[in-house]
Amino acid sequence: MSDSQPATPALAFGGDAVIVSCALTGVLANRRQCPHIPYTPIELAEEARRAFEAGATVAHIHARQDDGSPSWSTDIFGRIKQEVAARCPIVINFSTGTLDEDTAPQEAILRQVRPDVAALNMGTMNYAKYSRRRKDFVFDIVFPNPISKIKRLLAAMVDAGVHPELECFDTGHTATAAPLMDMGLLRPPLELSFIMGVLGGLPSTVSALQLQASQVPAGSSWQVIGIGRSQWRLVAAALVLGGNIRVGLEDNFYLPDGTMANSNGVLVERAVRLTRDIGRRPATVAETRSMLGLRETP
Repeated sequence: MSDSQPATPALAFGGDAVIVSCALTGVLANRRQCPHIPYTPIELAEEARRAFEAGATVAHIHARQDDGSPSWSTDIFGRIKQEVAARCPIVINFSTGTLDEDTAPQEAILRQVRPDVAALNMGTMNYAKYSRRRKDFVFDIVFPNPISKIKRLLAAMVDAGVHPELECFDTGHTATAAPLMDMGLLRPPLELSFIMGVLGGLPSTVSALQLQASQVPAGSSWQVIGIGRSQWRLVAAALVLGGNIRVGLEDNFYLPDGTMANSNGVLVERAVRLTRDIGRRPATVAETRSMLGLRETP
């Protein structure tokens, strides 16, 4: 392998182990689109349990009010963490993604609730969805994540002992990790997530995934997050390339045959089956914590 190509992280850390993550609910999707999306802390905890029992070792979680609207309440995040921990030892990953410049609510959750991991969006982008049938955009927003905002959230994660998951929608987002490492704000091993299939970011192609993977520092890990039905092809590509994978109702409602999933658990089951078919295996919780550089116990 050339010096410009980092060692395959998953292989370097534990043979053929694959971290399977599950994004339980998201912030945009609702029950009109998919009736099985969880809203309440207990519903989220039950979905985390189903995902864990199916083979996932990380649950990525957005909080909602009981009516499904987004929430940044520390009380709700705290209840979610408590309910999940009571059901299974899955690694808890909280979202910090916000359109607002003010990050005080997210910083409070990091410092007071202290999940194992928190997602950190690594750059500004146009975030849009286009309908070919309507010949128009379904939505079109700017997702602002300037460096100043990233640094504030990252500082809160460091203070709280929360591991950052670097969410990269484009190659420039991935490259932003280097100066943050040089400043000492990021410390290896890094965890990079490559979100693919959002208009305004990376396309859902294997070549784009290979480009992103080539930027991963040696000794760090990466996963693919495929949005929409192209997810399964990207999951397969990541497994072959040595990466980790994420599925879940936040990203995609459908199984490979086009059937709508009735829980996060069935999506994880299919991802685990594909992992084994490729010749790899799902990581245990202990392996996941080691691969991500987390403390041994929550």
